Amino acid sequence: MIIWLASYPKSGNTYVRSFLSAYYFTKNGEFDFKLLKFIEQFPDKQFFNSFIDTKQEASEKWLSLQREIVKSKKIKFLKTHSAYGSYNNNPFTSSEVTIGSIYIIRDPRNIISSLMNHFSLEKEDALEMLFDENRGIKSKDNNFATYAFLSSWSNHFKSWTNIKSFKTMLIKYEDLQTNNQKVFADLIKFINNLLNNNQGIDYQKFKKAIETTNFNFLKKKESEEGFLEAMFSKETDKKIPFFNLGFKNSWKDFLDKKTIEKIEFKFEKEMKKMKYL
Repeated sequence: MIIWLASYPKSGNTYVRSFLSAYYFTKNGEFDFKLLKFIEQFPDKQFFNSFIDTKQEASEKWLSLQREIVKSKKIKFLKTHSAYGSYNNNPFTSSEVTIGSIYIIRDPRNIISSLMNHFSLEKEDALEMLFDENRGIKSKDNNFATYAFLSSWSNHFKSWTNIKSFKTMLIKYEDLQTNNQKVFADLIKFINNLLNNNQGIDYQKFKKAIETTNFNFLKKKESEEGFLEAMFSKETDKKIPFFNLGFKNSWKDFLDKKTIEKIEFKFEKEMKKMKYL
């Protein structure tokens, strides 16, 4: 069965994924980029056996591919930026193959500058991306095997947090800054509960996983080793640092009043629910 690690892009998914891979896939909790292979992204080319020409073709295969993944009867963590739901009546996933999910949410005002950096977007284009209910992302080679349907920031959030057919844990990105030990301890308890695992937390491994996945550690590691998932700049054709500002990214320092007002008006209900307003 699948445990989803889901989020809108640039919301902390890789941080949580790094911690989980260090805790669950090592003996001592020490993180290495190679461990991320244990929590693969879905959808992705590796799961398809041919080039996918359209969004429709991709969406028709999502559930059948997941059925193949769970045939091993092992628990499989998968990262996704896809919204939960259907694309043209083709479900992204279902309780048939899913045992639970972890959803990470981040203040949309802080997502803007991260989208700009990661995707080489102008501010207005990043804002449009947040608002666009028909938005999706994929690789640049026109292979829709990587296509993830996002919808808007608010629709994405609602899609994963209103699920009734399996359990979902909600994590606020901001809590990872202020109290990551509690968040990660609660996360392990949530996962162990899904797995009917009553072993508790290995605190030695837990401490090491936290130490080796903090933002500064990951940023330094990327500068020394590179990071496969970093995007290439449109202007320079060089890789853009994936671990850019992290918790130092503050919308108060980067956004103008007009942009702030647009975001707060558009997402007022969801932002108030998450106490961003």
